[in-house]
Amino acid sequence: MDADLYDEFGNYIGPELDSDDEEEEEQEQHDEDEHHDYDDEQMEDEPQPMAIVLHEDKQYYPSALQVYGPDVETIVQEEDTQALDVPLVEPVKKKKFQLKEQDLPETVYSMEFLADMMDNTSLIRNVALVGHLHHGKTSFVDCLIRQTHPGYQDNEEKNLRYTDILFTEQERGCSIKSIPVTLLLQDIRNKSYLMNIFDTPGHVNFSDEVTAAMRLCDGVVLFVDAAEGVMLNTERLLKHAVQEQLQITICINKIDRLILELKLPPQDAYYKLRHIVEEINGLLTLYSDDANPHIVSPVLGNVCFASSQYGVCFTLKSFASIYNAYYGDVNVDEFSKRLWGDIYFNSKTRKFTRKAPHNSAQRSFVEFILEPLYKVFAQVVGDVDTTLPEVLEELGIKLTKNEMKLNIRPLLRLVCNKFLGDFNGFVNMCVEHIKSPLDNAKTKIDHIYTGPNTSKIYDDMINCDQEGVLTVHSSKMYPTEDCTFFQVLGRVMSGTLHAGTDVRILGENYTLQDEEDSRVLTVGRLWIYESRYKVELNRVPAGNWVLIEGIDQSIVKTATITDLTIHEDLYIFRPLKFNTQSIIKIAVEPVNPSELPKMLDGLRKVNKSYPLLTTRVEESGEHVVLGTGELYLDCVMHDLRKMYSEIDIKVADPVVAFCETVVETSSLKCFAETPNKKNKLTMIAEPLEKGLAEDIENRERADRLEQEEARRVLPDQVRLGSAGGQEHLGLRAGQYGPQHPGGRHAALRGGQGAAQLRQGQHRAGFPVGHARGPLCEEPIRNTKFKILDAVIAGEPLHRGGGQIIPTARRVVYSAFLMATPRLMEPYLFVEVQAPADCVSAVYTVLAKRRGHVTQDAPVPGSPLYTIKAFIPAIDSFGFETDLRTHTQGQAFCLSVFHHWQIVPGDPLDKTIVIKPLEPQPATHLAREFMIKTRRRKGLSQDVSINKFFDDPMLLELARQDVMLNYPLL
Repeated sequence: MDADLYDEFGNYIGPELDSDDEEEEEQEQHDEDEHHDYDDEQMEDEPQPMAIVLHEDKQYYPSALQVYGPDVETIVQEEDTQALDVPLVEPVKKKKFQLKEQDLPETVYSMEFLADMMDNTSLIRNVALVGHLHHGKTSFVDCLIRQTHPGYQDNEEKNLRYTDILFTEQERGCSIKSIPVTLLLQDIRNKSYLMNIFDTPGHVNFSDEVTAAMRLCDGVVLFVDAAEGVMLNTERLLKHAVQEQLQITICINKIDRLILELKLPPQDAYYKLRHIVEEINGLLTLYSDDANPHIVSPVLGNVCFASSQYGVCFTLKSFASIYNAYYGDVNVDEFSKRLWGDIYFNSKTRKFTRKAPHNSAQRSFVEFILEPLYKVFAQVVGDVDTTLPEVLEELGIKLTKNEMKLNIRPLLRLVCNKFLGDFNGFVNMCVEHIKSPLDNAKTKIDHIYTGPNTSKIYDDMINCDQEGVLTVHSSKMYPTEDCTFFQVLGRVMSGTLHAGTDVRILGENYTLQDEEDSRVLTVGRLWIYESRYKVELNRVPAGNWVLIEGIDQSIVKTATITDLTIHEDLYIFRPLKFNTQSIIKIAVEPVNPSELPKMLDGLRKVNKSYPLLTTRVEESGEHVVLGTGELYLDCVMHDLRKMYSEIDIKVADPVVAFCETVVETSSLKCFAETPNKKNKLTMIAEPLEKGLAEDIENRERADRLEQEEARRVLPDQVRLGSAGGQEHLGLRAGQYGPQHPGGRHAALRGGQGAAQLRQGQHRAGFPVGHARGPLCEEPIRNTKFKILDAVIAGEPLHRGGGQIIPTARRVVYSAFLMATPRLMEPYLFVEVQAPADCVSAVYTVLAKRRGHVTQDAPVPGSPLYTIKAFIPAIDSFGFETDLRTHTQGQAFCLSVFHHWQIVPGDPLDKTIVIKPLEPQPATHLAREFMIKTRRRKGLSQDVSINKFFDDPMLLELARQDVMLNYPLL
């Protein structure tokens, strides 16, 4: 191309060309552009001339016109509102907080068969594996995974921990979340059953996860370590399962520890196992309300023995079937009944007897079960090369040369697996002693459903009708990979849930009177949750668990999901009832104040993830998070920082939730008038009867107490007449405070009267005053308020909420302050396991923290001691670290909330001077706690009595004081 024909901008300045020449010139220019070797980076840096075509007052790029046509609008943005460091198309973030989800792995059954089994309700079992920390629940699930997933059978990884999908769980070595797994397993007759299994955490701090899992199950398998026996959380979970009306079976796990670690002889091992069974039966008798409590026994078949590490699991019946396989002609049922207890086998007569045939005779359990196990363990651990091949040949077990060269642990697992086979005994135990969703439906629905038992919805649920009205109950939520939304885990109670259908979501606050907590959403995809992978379905029938996408927006903790076509009154399933309380409190705020919206969004999400977590905003403006313990809140803060908000968050020093109470009856009748002088309330406060607050807390809901129970709880009645055309009245039915860390612990009581107060004007003021007491705005507990007199205006205009509610709050506070108020603090129950030489160090650490020991006893068949004690929660921070320091790491402790106890001292004693940075004597603690709590909340340093007392009340107080000092003669 001739350069003289073009100027510096590339415009043609040569002689005019006819049309043919112009076409040739353009073609030549096009060819040169195609063959020219351009530098890409240089092209990006050089400014390109851009022509804009104006068309109907809009701007268009010529390229858009050429490529997309004249109908395409191209918008030119004059200012770039996006930051330079933000890409135009931001990539999807995949947060690395859990193991990557896998594709569908190879299984010993087909997924079609698994899906088809969901239609047969009688072949489904919904089971939760519960137990104390490190008693082998997750390892047991690993054995089931190896049994059903061939890809994991040769996995020699030390700890598979299949259901610990979070990195924090893998690093800590303990489960944090309850994770479900659905497997097809066979019993001893090789009949397949669909087993929905929940692997739950064993740490007491995460007992709320166990509660959420129990809600979806029909029975539990309680795991007990054969060496440690019944521990703190074992007893608590057993009691909780009884309260939830679940079938209970037992798995005595880690029996290899009796052989390899404690080195007990077979007979002592039998005594140890029998002691565990007897201890559990004792607890069942204690916690069961029935005249004939449910008991467990290996003979009944609801106790199995296992060693998760070595792939061992058997019941008496499954072990008897092994003898039948080897020798034949063995009546498995009759033989298994003679393998437990004081029963001996007489080899001469070939009969079982209650009396030992000779002095050295062993019980049948020792002779037929423990001794063969001991021999297998001894041969593998002892002399592998010489005698093991003979023993294996006698047992009919064939191993390759490479398998014989394995290390001891993998070899022992392999031999035990070939000797005892799959976990058929466990499946058999669950099938026989845990009811199917159909058989257990009535018990389950009666326990968790709040609606009447005369509706069609109720009938469909107790029949587990797959063609009936759709009802689903959800109790858990799991975050997606990017943590933007949650997938909801629920159980289909009746009907069939289809993907893509519209459903109604009822929250925990939904009632027939207040239908605000209700929303219509569309169900997305449906899955069977298998921990590390998911199986997608298009429908899920009644009796099954399902993971639901797209309905998490309106769900906070639990929800009731129903069909839109229901024309009956809708009722919800009861919210979860936990066996502990959130008493440890921390305040959080973002390091960068502009990131407050991100933190609030993270708090909303983390609140959904933990069933018992509570988040709220104090009146001072601080954001407070309440949890069950230090480990619990540590995991919450990890999730908040790393998963849900991804910002830096400051955390204040942990404190505890307090409660306020009274110890005497009000010294005078307290009254308050409304601002318009038309209404007057008179009230006194007094403590509830001993143990009554705990009874109210243990009920499902205090507001659902029957009338007979209300009379028992609050026996007094006040009968008042009328005077001056205005009625003096109270309330017969008790009204209880709302639920919070202190529980329901204040009651309102009066006589029967007019309808104005029964309509609830004063009731709105009672919970407001009761939820934030006058001492330091903490909940009031264990207190009864009596309305002695109430003068109520006849006209509704004069007795509105604006008049009655503040007045009711003031009279509650004044009656409370006149009844010797006290502060209450939470106490933790601590269980410490330590060797005998460390017991004195445990006492020392507890004494420094106001703790006191209640029991100190050796663990049977173990070199350890168990120390049980109580410690104030406010003094428990760092207790575990301090304990391990003093015992060189030999002591292990767990603590859980137990009860509320009055703090020594008078919080209103102004003669006490709190000196900074000095430990206070015991009698000053209540005053110190109150002042520091008020200071933290931004309140005035002391309680002002004038704030809650009206002028007439102050005059009456002064007059009564004069009358007491100068009585009339």
